[in-house]
Amino acid sequence: MQSSSPNPPKTQLEDLIKVLQPDVIDAHTYKGYNLDIGSPNVYGGQVLGQAVSAAHHLFGDGKVLHSLHSYFLHPGNNDLPIDYQVQVIKQGRSFNTCRVIATQEQREIFILFASFHKEEAGIEHYAVMPNVARPESLTSFSDLFAEFAANFNIEPRGIFSPNGPFVFHPVEVYDPFRPKIRPALNHTWFKTNGALPDDPLLHQAALVYASDFNLLITALFPHGLSFFTTPMQIASLDHAMWIHRPARADEWLLYSVESSNANHGRAFCTGKIFSQDGTLIASTAQEGLIRKL
Repeated sequence: MQSSSPNPPKTQLEDLIKVLQPDVIDAHTYKGYNLDIGSPNVYGGQVLGQAVSAAHHLFGDGKVLHSLHSYFLHPGNNDLPIDYQVQVIKQGRSFNTCRVIATQEQREIFILFASFHKEEAGIEHYAVMPNVARPESLTSFSDLFAEFAANFNIEPRGIFSPNGPFVFHPVEVYDPFRPKIRPALNHTWFKTNGALPDDPLLHQAALVYASDFNLLITALFPHGLSFFTTPMQIASLDHAMWIHRPARADEWLLYSVESSNANHGRAFCTGKIFSQDGTLIASTAQEGLIRKL
């Protein structure tokens, strides 16, 4: 008698799907819960994704989210739910704009402005995707991290483990325990750790969630720094994103990130997200705090 194969380990994807769909309190009020991915505070991408999901509920006129601009005001507490208040700023024939304020225990921790556009025909061009190795030929970040961490008796968990909500295949290998000086440029393939339902708004929220990964660490590369080796405070200060085209977050996407500036304890990073066929899906920009302790 042939023994049945063991069940694969449960990933955090199911939890991510729930987290990205905050509870509806009323037309303008939502409550979100947290997914612990190993970060000391609420992961910024989670607040971004939940705020976008809340904003989607406000308008039902077919317009599509095309840009967002946000500020992280205070660190979020992983042990507390997050309340989202959505306010209409403009509702026009071509564009809608809204503001989303996130609070914990009546303290504002995050604010987002989102713009929605009625789809229309127009000129079209986009940047060329970098010529990098394909994701299938690369080793996952969780496998690389486990190998690095074993030398220091560190148990990977959350986003660093194979059970995290996303799978990352870095093009350039980065050892966070033995960082070396390298250019402030980073390429990483990513997708959700399993299939998502066929809900375009959920795929968009997942894309926004992932857009906060790998941005600020790129600014550490020219200095040979890592938060595993150097005591430092790293935090996103703001985050902007332009969504050019729809994409499935459960299929491989390439995140090309570079940091063009760092000074006065802040670093500036920009990114482009491409589909496997080379189509530009989204662009991002972020300034973050990098403070040695």
